[in-house]
Amino acid sequence: MRLFTGIDLPDDVREKLERLLMHLRPCAHLKWSPVYNLHVTLKFIGEWPEEKLPQLEAALGSMAQREPIPTEVKGLGWYPNPHHPRVFWVGVDGGDALTALVKDIDSGLTPLGIAKEDRVFNAHLTLARIKEPAPLQALRSAIAELASVEFGAFEVSRFYLFRSQPGSAGSIYTKLSEYPFQAPVQAALRARP
Repeated sequence: MRLFTGIDLPDDVREKLERLLMHLRPCAHLKWSPVYNLHVTLKFIGEWPEEKLPQLEAALGSMAQREPIPTEVKGLGWYPNPHHPRVFWVGVDGGDALTALVKDIDSGLTPLGIAKEDRVFNAHLTLARIKEPAPLQALRSAIAELASVEFGAFEVSRFYLFRSQPGSAGSIYTKLSEYPFQAPVQAALRARP
């Protein structure tokens, strides 16, 4: 099983991104992501044996003690750079709290033999992949003319364990487990009358 942890998007953000993609797709022949596949990857796990799924799920469940994370979806960019791009993305800003969640997941999975991530976490949604050099001037012009590059805000209150399976039209992502955040114990005790 090929697995990763990630955040799903609320419908209103997904709808705004759908409108954006409908506007931009005709501008460049790229491998555009289907809107239903858009998600924020927190930790790529890779191949994992199905019989060890309970251990993985238990480790992930122990990391859900935290407050919801205010998050904004805004800004467009290119990885690794605008001159030789391989990925066209929209930014996701969850501040230090989202970075802390990623670090906790990374550290919590290390005892299971899953390697720690050595790259800096950059929250984003992959809108398109650029497999070979493509003419991008029309796309760049369409981006420059956008009235806004803000696509909504939401609170991250859970993350998921996803399975990724290759398909003829691209990967198919299936949610295997859900990890809703629970307020830390101290906050719950303070809230009592």
